Amino acid sequence: MESLDAEGWARLFNDCQVSACHLEMRDHYAVAEERADVEKWRAGEWGPEQDAASKAGWLDLMRATSARGVRIRRTRIISEPVTEYIQFEHEGTPQNIAAGEEVRWLPRSRASGLSLPGNDCWIFDSATVLFNHFTGDGGWVGNELSTDPQVAELCTKAFESAWKLGIPHSEYTLPHSAS
Repeated sequence: MESLDAEGWARLFNDCQVSACHLEMRDHYAVAEERADVEKWRAGEWGPEQDAASKAGWLDLMRATSARGVRIRRTRIISEPVTEYIQFEHEGTPQNIAAGEEVRWLPRSRASGLSLPGNDCWIFDSATVLFNHFTGDGGWVGNELSTDPQVAELCTKAFESAWKLGIPHSEYTLPHSAS
């Protein structure tokens, strides 16, 4: 297993010609580079400006990719009521959309009939799949790249099925727990 650096991620998006699709299926991510951001968000010291500044490199890459005519879509399969992390992610999504991503939310209860890959993944031009591996508690483990046509087909079909059922960000309101 490898871990792509910023240059590796940029190369995947720069080589992409038609579409980049991200399938997210976890309710909690605990990646090191977001810990301080989540803490500031919890403390009420976080807003759109801080979010955009924190992920400026990513947003720049999305703007450049989108400007070349590549369609960037992201489907997040989530449990309801949502976790605190999903609340954080939902609040930051407008910055992703402004940079050229399309984002949909799919409540897990509506995804039961879908065949899904075992891990979150990015699918580039329906031909290259980058799996993202995490620990059970959401920590980052690494990436796994596949150009196997059967894997790409499975992941592309899974993404398209989830996308079709997903709710556009502008129409999705987070349900909160009764606690």
